[in-house]
Amino acid sequence: MASRTVIKSRLDFRRKALEQAQAAYLALLSGQVKSYAVGSRNLTRLDLPQLEETIAKLEKEIDGLEEELRGGKRRKAVGAIPRDW
Repeated sequence: MASRTVIKSRLDFRRKALEQAQAAYLALLSGQVKSYAVGSRNLTRLDLPQLEETIAKLEKEIDGLEEELRGGKRRKAVGAIPRDW
């Protein structure tokens, strides 16, 4: 398990990435730009579904990191016991 400082830095990074992705999404929806650059990615109108997937993925990662900071488990394990009757 990562330390709290590592988790906080990961969380800050993903929040900044989410802000940029949301800004790119809004700019594409309003028609202000036909292409938009986020980091090394160049996004165009045709990439709108990919941008939506990126936003959803970042939101899920942020939720997981926040849960980890609160001390909760990232994933819940479920076990099944096979029985031979």
